[in-house]
Amino acid sequence: MVRIITDSAADFEPNELEQMQISCIPLKVLFGTEEYEENIDLSKPQFYDKMMETGAMPKTSQAAPQVLADLFAEAKAAGDEAIYFTLSSALSGTWQSAMFIREDVGYEGAYVVDTRNATGGQRMLVEHAVKLRDEGKSAAEIVAAVEELRGRIVLYACINTLEYLYKGGRISHLSYTLGTLAQIKPIIHVDHHGRVDIPAKAMGMRKGMDHLCKQADAKKPDPDFPLYVMYTDDRSVAETLAVRLAEHGHAIHEKHIIQVGAAIGSHIGPKACGLVYVGK
Repeated sequence: MVRIITDSAADFEPNELEQMQISCIPLKVLFGTEEYEENIDLSKPQFYDKMMETGAMPKTSQAAPQVLADLFAEAKAAGDEAIYFTLSSALSGTWQSAMFIREDVGYEGAYVVDTRNATGGQRMLVEHAVKLRDEGKSAAEIVAAVEELRGRIVLYACINTLEYLYKGGRISHLSYTLGTLAQIKPIIHVDHHGRVDIPAKAMGMRKGMDHLCKQADAKKPDPDFPLYVMYTDDRSVAETLAVRLAEHGHAIHEKHIIQVGAAIGSHIGPKACGLVYVGK
């Protein structure tokens, strides 16, 4: 048996994890001195409510190393293989820490995969791993297939507010002030190295959504995989994007509208939306 493990940055809901038999390590979310475990004692809606009520810049951090060590040790004792799919190493130290833990446990049947992605992109790779596991593939076969697939993940999002980029030190106060006055909506993209960049800026959310739709038109989605629409706190924004994508010939199933959690949401803030898919 192959055990599939990921962290809460993959943005699965608790019932989905149970249904797909995925072990999920919760990231820690900090509001000042208050610490929570994502999806354990702080749901996604609660996270956004708290972020907007307090006006604070939340932070996320890795779970205690012992959590993963115990999961690998349990797999080793049971004679199972295990694969941990981490948040992008360009965004977090999770992958590097997991490699040290794997070495410390000393189990060749334990694997660590850097998804070079987050939220829906990370989720998509984990879902593919689950499919291959259920088909009876070995851990080595699953790792090889996922590492081949990850270079085809396409993720773009439109940010509604510059506030959290400013609070996070990514833009200056002048850029924040002028951009807010001009209703600038940055377009963010996760590249194939797992890094986040801002390839474009739109004047307003409508034009931002136009840009996302044009990306899907330019690099066609592979119909063998889902196309996910993502949102932070307001599902109606994602539903609007889904309608726009459908007008471009990219139909979105309701179950493929997913909420972004703290790992990414803490950096982009409310009313953001995005799309992620596997390119042809």
